[in-house]
Amino acid sequence: MSAPKDIVKKVDDLRERINYHDCRYYVLDSPEITDAEYDRLMRELEDLERRYPELVTPDSPTQRVGARPVEAFGTFRHAVPMLSIQNALNEGEVHEWIGRVHRTLGEEGVRYSLEPKLDGLAVELVYEDGLLTLGSTRGDGHTGENITENLRTVRSIPLRLMKHGAGVPSLLEARGEVVIGRADFDRLNEERRAAGEEPFANPRNAAAGSCRQLDPRITASRPLTIFIYGIGRLEGTSVGKHSELLDYLSALGLKVVDRRKVVETAEEMFDFYNELLEVREKFPYEMDGLVIKVDSFARQERLGVRSRSPRYILAYKFPAHEGTTQLNDVIWQVGRTGALTPVAALAPVGIGGVTVSRASLHNQDEIRRLDVRIGDTVVVQRAGDVIPKVTRVVASRRTGREKPPQVPKECPVCGSEVVFAEGEVVPRCQNIACPAQVKGNITHFAQRTALDIDGLGEKLVDQLVDKGMMEDPGDLYSLKREDIAALERMGEKSAENLVKAIDESRSAPFARVIYGLGIRHVGEHVAQVLAEEFSGVDELAAASVANLVEIQEIGPIVADSVCRYFRDGHNQRFLKKLRDAGVRMTAGKRPVKKNIFSGLTFVFTGGLDTMTRDEAKSLVVSMGGRASGSVSAKTDYVVGGKDAGTKLDKAKKLGVRIIDESEFRRMCDLE
Repeated sequence: MSAPKDIVKKVDDLRERINYHDCRYYVLDSPEITDAEYDRLMRELEDLERRYPELVTPDSPTQRVGARPVEAFGTFRHAVPMLSIQNALNEGEVHEWIGRVHRTLGEEGVRYSLEPKLDGLAVELVYEDGLLTLGSTRGDGHTGENITENLRTVRSIPLRLMKHGAGVPSLLEARGEVVIGRADFDRLNEERRAAGEEPFANPRNAAAGSCRQLDPRITASRPLTIFIYGIGRLEGTSVGKHSELLDYLSALGLKVVDRRKVVETAEEMFDFYNELLEVREKFPYEMDGLVIKVDSFARQERLGVRSRSPRYILAYKFPAHEGTTQLNDVIWQVGRTGALTPVAALAPVGIGGVTVSRASLHNQDEIRRLDVRIGDTVVVQRAGDVIPKVTRVVASRRTGREKPPQVPKECPVCGSEVVFAEGEVVPRCQNIACPAQVKGNITHFAQRTALDIDGLGEKLVDQLVDKGMMEDPGDLYSLKREDIAALERMGEKSAENLVKAIDESRSAPFARVIYGLGIRHVGEHVAQVLAEEFSGVDELAAASVANLVEIQEIGPIVADSVCRYFRDGHNQRFLKKLRDAGVRMTAGKRPVKKNIFSGLTFVFTGGLDTMTRDEAKSLVVSMGGRASGSVSAKTDYVVGGKDAGTKLDKAKKLGVRIIDESEFRRMCDLE
């Protein structure tokens, strides 16, 4: 039985959010959510893919470690992938993991090595005959950035290993976490404030940003240190246990954590976990949990690895950071669809190294559920999205002077009427020309997944709307370079670049134009569906609700929203501006559909030269076939590319036909 449509949409949305946050965390070093919230998203996606294995795709975040590295430095491919670690959030999940270890090994009496999970930048150091020859970031787990010269400036990283009784190894790939101590972090931020620079948000960001400076002298000025926690390859000597390995690495002059332990029982694990949790805030470095590893390397090898994480390692995460403070007010923010969202204005409180003064209240239903009132003492958790969230009220501290927040009857931005649509818990401003909605629509129109207008940030949009230069995104195409250059924090070069980006956006793919229109309930996937069904905006605008609901994946709510959008006079004027500006409003010539792959299932593994795997899968589907993420006896073809994985081995065992990219292209009549 195929997965329900709402599950398919949920999986697509989760992948989109995780990919975005992967980029923010691994590529930009500017995360917007906490690790706890990221873990929740990933766990939710993993659960859905376990329940509906047909939804698993090769490009799912569950099938890889992280996002690709940036290109400011040279790249380095890890000989042994630096995989991520499976997480546990409670004792029950730790017991489940231990049970799986025992069942797989078929034996009891397994010993485990325990150590703190430090929060910094994961790196690999390559030593050849004792000499440091290369240092790189973890990157996407397979390919990292070559930051050798920066890591050479970290004093706790030896340039040459100390001699050991058994001699230094001929090859050592040491893996560790570059961190900044709490006290050093505070001093660094004080220096940055004194110099008029923006302080770092937390020690992890400071460490990552310091290691990725193009000028190694800046890295050298930062109070960085490293703790080695494992290895990739080790040649010239052998060690049988992880705990012995850490002792060996320490003897070579590499820094390892002092606070570690070897245990046999779950109770001992929980005792050590609680010891670390008790000293968490006093610990010299940020740590976010306990790492549990099967101590024996022979047993680790028997347990093996999954595509994303080893089966012999578990991270038992600490609870998300919380803080208690006073709710001073509830502010209602207006989004691009007119939705009013309540935000808690708080007495500033430090949570996990960050000062928090705003927190999400989600919607009116959440306010009622929490029974939150202005003046309440509330518990705030840094486990939300862009801003933290209020999780509960400390009702015992009420004085009787607290007041329930009221939904405004008028829009706080434009003063228009606020109404509740039937069946919704979200109040909305009815004025489509509301400056808040206009700004939101322009920002949405310009984002990377829509028209991709680089350089058009929120602050610039604020200026353009506040100065009366724009009423909707269509006005972008009539902006003059000299007018843009005259705006605050803009200049001739910035204005020239923006005008160029606006001009290039005219040829954006039709699906992205549909998404950029900002039609309510039409996300990226639905926009792609509509682009494949209609030849252009005119044909889409002429479609009735009845026409739209006949399309697979389009329901009555989406259909009604699309029809309402194109009937609106303001939107019709906006669309005319886009047509007059030469924005692409048609799908272009469509290829003739062939069903040559009808009834056939393809699996792709490894990198392709002439197309991405997503493009190859789409090609299969367009020709009547099915693209799967896993090999089974029902698979007809496995297409192997560069660095193909274990799917090829499985295909050989099952007798599935294996072809290369050239043969696949010939089957598609592309060669």
